[in-house]
Amino acid sequence: MKALDDIIAIMSETNYIGVQFKPIGKTYSFLLPEGLEVKKDTLVVVNTVRGKQIGRVATVNLPQPENPTEVQPIERIANEEDLKRKAEITAKEQEVVGAVAKYLRDPGHEGIKAVDAEYSLDYSRLTIYLNYETTTDFNPRNFIRDVSHMFKDCRIEVRQVGPRDAAKSLSGIGSCGIEKRCCSRFLTEFSSISIKMAKSQDISLTPMEITGICGRLRCCLAYEHEMYEEARTKLPKKKKSVNTPLGEGKVLQVMPLRDSVLIDLPEKGPREFTRTELETGILEEKVAPVVVKDFSFSEEDEDVEVVRLETPKPREEKPRGKQGGRDDRSRRGGEQRSQEPRSDQRSTREQRPASSRRQDQERNSGQQSRQQSRPRPQVETGQPQEQRKSQPGHRRKSRPHRSQSSEKPTKQE
Repeated sequence: MKALDDIIAIMSETNYIGVQFKPIGKTYSFLLPEGLEVKKDTLVVVNTVRGKQIGRVATVNLPQPENPTEVQPIERIANEEDLKRKAEITAKEQEVVGAVAKYLRDPGHEGIKAVDAEYSLDYSRLTIYLNYETTTDFNPRNFIRDVSHMFKDCRIEVRQVGPRDAAKSLSGIGSCGIEKRCCSRFLTEFSSISIKMAKSQDISLTPMEITGICGRLRCCLAYEHEMYEEARTKLPKKKKSVNTPLGEGKVLQVMPLRDSVLIDLPEKGPREFTRTELETGILEEKVAPVVVKDFSFSEEDEDVEVVRLETPKPREEKPRGKQGGRDDRSRRGGEQRSQEPRSDQRSTREQRPASSRRQDQERNSGQQSRQQSRPRPQVETGQPQEQRKSQPGHRRKSRPHRSQSSEKPTKQE
């Protein structure tokens, strides 16, 4: 019994700390030896599966983990020499990522991306992080064999990372428009996200609205999921028949944030009821919405400059020019003239006898025969059309109007 009490006392005096190896990375538990004091943001040297690493103390006085025997103690606090070597290692890791990315550009490595590289503190191990789908025909052993000649005197290890880890290392603007993605700002671990979270929050299931830059469901779907689920437990489920102060109806929509539901009443249509109204059966007085009055500045105030924005006046159609008006008047006059003679011709034809009509036809035929017997002026074939029109002798005689020819026989008669 005494030995057991001694073990419990020793374990109660043991301190555990949390160490991070990346700025926004997972926190690992380590044992703090006796007589060594550390504070938050202190750099320490620890032994890990990937060799010796330099990490930053993120938390102190952690509770005892589930498997205390597997927790490794920290070796020491990092000194100046360790910090200089860490700076050299960081520069060398970037060179490794660039060399691996250049190698993966060759045909046969489509869909494989170099995300990060990590050296141990003594350069004995090199871990390369690659992002690729499991369906791709990629053999890590062949990759290590091809790359080993570029990185000598170290043991190479390849680890596959998912699209979320790749997006976290690249960082950038989030799909919602935030300046920096949540995974690159404060998310140290990725939780499982399901489509059920989007349905419980009544979010549109359009892929563009619920997926992030990584192509997976957005991590922010889990932020308010518990609150929505807790609020839904107090409200009736969708498509359930419930009794309301106005009668029985069916639930159309559940609104957890407003603590109310939308119920379809048979004769009154959809109505919104709060949880207290459904429980008590009494309608609450609806508070009238607050009307915001228009705030106007006085022009007498010297400290405020009043700017009035007037609506632009519609453009007035410009009147047509003189030429257009003349053309319209000439068209109208021509139409009237063309209509008048036709009506006169019809009236005169109906009034004149058949004998006068025969005389008019003979007179017209005689005029046509005289015009044909006249000699036409000779015109050169090579002469342009404009010159022909400009010649004084080349003029077309206007034919007498039918109305004029019809007047002569009437006078003779």
